[in-house]
Amino acid sequence: MNIVCSDLEGVFVPEIWINVAERTGIDELRLTTRDISDYNVLMKRRLSILDANKLKLKDITDVIATMEPLPGAREFLEWLRARTQVVIVSDTYEEFARPLMEKLGWPTLFCHDLTIDESGAITGYNLRQDDGKRMVARAFKELKYRVLAMGDSYNDVNMLKEAHRGILFCPPQNVIDEFPQFPVTTSYEELKAVFEKELRN
Repeated sequence: MNIVCSDLEGVFVPEIWINVAERTGIDELRLTTRDISDYNVLMKRRLSILDANKLKLKDITDVIATMEPLPGAREFLEWLRARTQVVIVSDTYEEFARPLMEKLGWPTLFCHDLTIDESGAITGYNLRQDDGKRMVARAFKELKYRVLAMGDSYNDVNMLKEAHRGILFCPPQNVIDEFPQFPVTTSYEELKAVFEKELRN
């Protein structure tokens, strides 16, 4: 049996933090796991920026409420879910993801959560487990699934390596250059072609 483990941001929805940066005018919030490979370094920087600018959870969720899935994302996800099991494995947070999951038709999501103080400020982040994306792929392998994984960023690479088959979707050139072992797709039609072949195996 096959199962697909997929990243969320950059695959099905735009990057949340880039949208927050554009709305707030804080350019440093544009940095993502496409730019910084160490997720903890990235999140600590983000929390410091939020604190310095007095931004709270509501400021971010207000931005997320205006976001839509990438063009064609919901249709592709529905196509894929009709053919195999799909789990979205993301380094986002429950507090961010809910409106986006609704717009995608409520797929299964594995992610993290935030610590919020009484004022609504984000004071910390709680990883479900270290190297969580890789561990999800490994767990499904132990359950005797054939794991297909897709993502676009540094934080997806361990999951792609752990899977039986890893696929990059619209990655930046630096990720392509560093991990040439993964096939690169740049559209949902290309992804469909890959999965049609893989799901016959």
